[in-house]
Amino acid sequence: MRRGAVLAVVSALAVGGVAVVLVLSGGLALSSSGTPAPAAGTRPPATATVKRGDLVDHQTVSGTLGYAGERTVPNGVSGTLTWLPAEGAVIGRGGTLYKVDRRPVVLMYGTTPIYRTLQYGVSDGPDVLQLERNLKALGYGDGLTVDDHFSSITADRVLEWQDDKGLEETATVTAADVVFLRGKVRVKKVGGVTGDKARSGKPVLTVTGTTQVVRVDLDVADQQLARKGAKVTVELPGGASATGKITDVGTVAQLPSSSGQQADPQNATITIEIKLTDAKKAGGLDQAPVSVSLESERRENVLSVPVEALLALREGGYGVQVVQGETVRLVPVEIGIFAAGQVEVSGGGLTEGTKVGVPRS
Repeated sequence: MRRGAVLAVVSALAVGGVAVVLVLSGGLALSSSGTPAPAAGTRPPATATVKRGDLVDHQTVSGTLGYAGERTVPNGVSGTLTWLPAEGAVIGRGGTLYKVDRRPVVLMYGTTPIYRTLQYGVSDGPDVLQLERNLKALGYGDGLTVDDHFSSITADRVLEWQDDKGLEETATVTAADVVFLRGKVRVKKVGGVTGDKARSGKPVLTVTGTTQVVRVDLDVADQQLARKGAKVTVELPGGASATGKITDVGTVAQLPSSSGQQADPQNATITIEIKLTDAKKAGGLDQAPVSVSLESERRENVLSVPVEALLALREGGYGVQVVQGETVRLVPVEIGIFAAGQVEVSGGGLTEGTKVGVPRS
């Protein structure tokens, strides 16, 4: 915030009970309490020290705390749902996603969907390699060469896994047995209850990753606030705060949905995504409203004084009272940004450690 916003700032501070100097049309400087403002030679009631350091201004926006990577789980089996996980449950490699006719549908890690029956004699491929990696990770790697070839040893390891998992021992793996996803998942929504009919091709679960993120729909006009890698502070429900970092900034503007009316382009937003660096503070919150403090302006290695040290000069501009021993002088200063109750100042011979006058707190 720069000089043009000073009057708004000092007015707000005056309402809050801070003595701020305003210049009346008659040329007499008065404080917000109506008493004459301290001038050169008049010792102020208190002093503060000129500081040197970074000054950062922030803007607060609204966001939503949730989990990244939402998607539906493909279902390749028809029958009756006999077991379903609870919403919020976390399922890892080898875990059961749900059961159809008491038959587990198992999670394995990978990026290639299962599109064919994997069995002895099938042609080599990355889906075979993916299966063998999972068998080894689950403890069925004895004698197994992890490659893209489904060997007789692969078939033996599949049989062992099926026996332990309570699956029909066929030495074959199909979409009715396994779902390949990128990693551990968290159940967001269950599409049904036990006893419902499952149909091949109709998803049963909606899942997310296990990493909590904050999403902000930021006005396009404020997109300069969103810099990938920038640190932010997130105010959580209940008053706790957590730190985070912007990990993704959308490049496509989204218009708000409107009922039968043309959306106003001025209301367009971009989505930014923030990863919490201390996610434990957020607990298991999902779809919770949060406030995000974004850095709007930064000035490095500058001098600053408390905002209440500013005096409005009759000739225009601003000054501060410099206190040196028993000597008090009023010096003009140039002002920069306001942040955290401080204002950037320069000129007037100010240096770090200089004492300036302020109202008594």
